[in-house]
Amino acid sequence: MLKTLAVANYRSINKLVIPLGRLNLITGPNGSGKSNLYRALRLLAETAQGGVVNALAREGGLDSTFWAGPENISRRMRNGEVPVQANVQHGPKRLRLGFAGEDFSYSIALGLPVPTRTEFYLDPEIKKECIWSGPFYRPASLLVDRAGPMIRVRDGRGWEVLAQHTPNFDSLFDQVGSFRTTTEVLQLREFIRRWRFYDHFRSDADAPVRQPQLGTRTPVLHHDGRDLAAALQTIREIGDADALQAAVSDAFPGARLNIAPLQGGRFAIEFYQEGLLRPLSAAELSDGTLRYLLLVAALLTPRPPSLMVLNEPETSLHPDLLPALARLIIRASEQCQVWVVSHARRLISALQEAEECNCIVLEKHLGQTGIVGQRVLDEPAWYWPD
Repeated sequence: MLKTLAVANYRSINKLVIPLGRLNLITGPNGSGKSNLYRALRLLAETAQGGVVNALAREGGLDSTFWAGPENISRRMRNGEVPVQANVQHGPKRLRLGFAGEDFSYSIALGLPVPTRTEFYLDPEIKKECIWSGPFYRPASLLVDRAGPMIRVRDGRGWEVLAQHTPNFDSLFDQVGSFRTTTEVLQLREFIRRWRFYDHFRSDADAPVRQPQLGTRTPVLHHDGRDLAAALQTIREIGDADALQAAVSDAFPGARLNIAPLQGGRFAIEFYQEGLLRPLSAAELSDGTLRYLLLVAALLTPRPPSLMVLNEPETSLHPDLLPALARLIIRASEQCQVWVVSHARRLISALQEAEECNCIVLEKHLGQTGIVGQRVLDEPAWYWPD
C-alpha cells in the first residue's frame, strides 16, 4: 500500500507531500489542483509501462508542465506585502515524483536535455531514479540508484554497476530484462503495473458498451468499459455474485441484472426493473444507469489491483445513486487501496462516514496547490535523493 505521495514542480504543484491511507478522498474547489494531482499519479504509473516521456509529450512537453511560479514563495509574498516575483533558482529545474510504500519507496526526477544536435531536444530526460527501503530516503537505505545513464545496485557494503549506457528516455523498469534482475526493481514494477485508473467510461449512443460484445472471461474491466457484459458475467461466475445483485438492488430497488448469451459467443445485458414486462438492453439504459453498472463491474472485480483510482465517478449519476456508490467504494477499499477524486457533496459525505477515509481537501493560494490545514510539521517525512 502507498503510504506517502510526493510531487514537486508539476503544474500548480510546487511542493506537495500527501499522507495516504486505505481509502483516500481528494476534494476541493474547482481549479484547486485535483486534476493535476491525479495526472501526476498517472505519470508515476507510466514509469512502469515505459510511457512517461510520451505521456509528458501529450501534455505539451516537459517545459510546459513545470510549475510556473517562483521556486519559493516568501512569507512577505504570502502576506501580500510584496508582489510575487522570481527568485534565485537553486539547481536545474526538475519535475519530481515519488511515493513511499510499505516495503520499498521510489522517486524519479525528469529534466530537459543539454542542447545537442538532435532534433529531439525537447524530449525530457530521466535524470535520477532511486529505490530505497523504508518510508523515507536515507543514503543508508538506498538500494538502486540511477544517475543519468548509469544504474547501480547495492552489493553488501558497496555498489555493483548494472548498466552504464542506459537511454535517457528509458526508466530503470524498462531495463529489467537487460541486466541481472534485482528483486526490488521487479517487485516495484509489478506493483505499479497493477494500478488501475477509471476516468473515461463511454456511455454515448455509439459506445461499444451499448452493443452486444464477444464474451471472454474478463476479471478486469477495460478502462473505457467496452467489455461490461463479459465483466459482469465473470463476477457472477468466479466473483461475488451476491454482492453484484446487492449493489444493483441497493441503487435500484426491485431491479435485477442478467447476462444473456447470444449467437456467436456474444453477451448482452438484460436489466429488469420493477413494473416492466421486459428487460431493458444496454442500448436503452440511461447514461447514469449504465455508468453505475460500469462502476459496479470495476469495484467488484475478482482480481483487485494494488491501487484503484476513480476520477470523478459521480459524472452522469443522479445524486440518489451516490450513497450506494459510496458503499461500493468502501467495500472495495477492504480489498485494495482506493483513491477517489470528487467534488460531489453527497458522495463526499457518504465516504467520510467510513472510519478509514483519509480526506484530503486541496486549496490554491497564489497559484500554488496545497492541503487545507497542513503545515510544515504536519507533512509526512520525505526527502528527495540528491
